[in-house]
Amino acid sequence: MLDVQVELVQQLLVDFLREEVGRAGFSRVLLGLSGGIDSAVVAALCAEAFGPRNVLAISMPYRTSNPDSAAHARLVAEAYEIPLATIDITGMADGYFAGVGLDQSAAENGAQVALRRGNVFARCRMIALYDQSVSWGGLVIGTSNKTEMLLGYSTQWGDGAHAVNPLGDLYKHQVYQLSRHLAVPEALIRKAPSADLFEGQTDEAELGFSYEVADAILVRMVDERYSEDELVDDGFERELVRRIARRVVRNQFKRLPPVIAKIGQRSINHDFRYLRDWGI
Repeated sequence: MLDVQVELVQQLLVDFLREEVGRAGFSRVLLGLSGGIDSAVVAALCAEAFGPRNVLAISMPYRTSNPDSAAHARLVAEAYEIPLATIDITGMADGYFAGVGLDQSAAENGAQVALRRGNVFARCRMIALYDQSVSWGGLVIGTSNKTEMLLGYSTQWGDGAHAVNPLGDLYKHQVYQLSRHLAVPEALIRKAPSADLFEGQTDEAELGFSYEVADAILVRMVDERYSEDELVDDGFERELVRRIARRVVRNQFKRLPPVIAKIGQRSINHDFRYLRDWGI
């Protein structure tokens, strides 16, 4: 049900990247290389689509980031011969934290503060990426997969910001399938997925369920339009099904462009709608 034909998906995504980036008038791209599986797969696809010298990978650690993240980012850059730059976001983030009382001691006293700090990290990284996109002369490529986007497990205007996203219609299981086909370094495939927002953090612990279970429910719920009762009949706990469904609904706003109030006869995103490459 979840398995994909990896050779076909690889070719479709390489063609997609070339077409969409070219339509926007660019031939170079850049991405944040976190040391995780998703950004590694995107790096591999971009290297094939544009050639390694036209891809810039950027590692953006914070002072408490796991050193393995930077080491794994280097592994990926070396594997696909992509230039790798490092921008430390510690000064940027700490300057803001100091101004609003979000220092590390505050983060240890509440989940909301930890969430706020994590969102700041994600948005600092996107500031860096979009600034570098000007000097590099390339488009920012997204690395969020379908599972994360449906669950809202991303930061709006942070890791959820990008010009083009090749993984947004692939569930996490499918990303892993593609990663093996693309020969992503084994160290990245084996490790637990983590946004590396604080020490010991893992995606699945924070979500409260595994990607495997989430994918199995989401593919039935979204792609195959199963009802709640049908999902329960398939062996899933009703409360977990409802919990995941609530996340999908609650985070719809993250998957849409900002809503514009319609006043005139031709309003942006209502009636004034043209193709991405209009005018190029």
